[in-house]
Amino acid sequence: MQSVTLSFFRFNSIPSRLWAFGQMASARFALRAVPDLQTFKLCGSGSGEGFTPIPNTAVYAILATWPDHDAARRAMHGQRVFRRYREVADEALTIFLTPASARGKWAGVEPFEPQDIEVGEPIAALTRATVKPKVALKFWGQVPNISDVVGKDPNVMFKIGIGEVPWVQQVTFSIWPNKRTMAEFARHDGPHARAIKAVRDGQWFKEELYARFRVDAVEGEWEGQTPNLTEVPQTATPNPIEVAAE
Repeated sequence: MQSVTLSFFRFNSIPSRLWAFGQMASARFALRAVPDLQTFKLCGSGSGEGFTPIPNTAVYAILATWPDHDAARRAMHGQRVFRRYREVADEALTIFLTPASARGKWAGVEPFEPQDIEVGEPIAALTRATVKPKVALKFWGQVPNISDVVGKDPNVMFKIGIGEVPWVQQVTFSIWPNKRTMAEFARHDGPHARAIKAVRDGQWFKEELYARFRVDAVEGEWEGQTPNLTEVPQTATPNPIEVAAE
């Protein structure tokens, strides 16, 4: 069944950050030649709580789809483009996912192939949108409050805001203990709910994609450890792992 990988790389030094920024253009040529790689997206990240209009020049991400997890691992350990990212980066982390549901398109196509699986716990959520340029200022006026609320939510296990094109093509990715906690956050009356209503009423998005995933495996390290994101924490209010913090 289809494998989706989301890899994060942290670059601490100025030379390594410049290298990573250059890869946003040049790495796509090497990635197109990787066997079994179906689709890929090269993304930067936001600072602060992970989803703000201010970029975080230290963290970059690669989202990719594969025929299965074995094919993904063979490429990531065997292909030079992925090895080079790990060599230059100070930290690297890859999350292996299986899509359970998806609706909408990404750049005009449907990249995820939902499988007939039980998501279980925890659950990962990805939202991708292209913001209409004429309403970009309104949209980003809402985001800081949303980001702050997500960061303070005691249930979110992992979160980051990434994007292909600054300010207009944005992705949010988060991992929650279960469907209930994720749904409660989405429905709660606050900045997030009000922003969603504003988006719907004003038709701010040119394109949207919403997907849910089973979290299958985590490889690598982040902030000096390999985070446990495949099992729900025993505590009722797990501490969120901040991906985009410098």
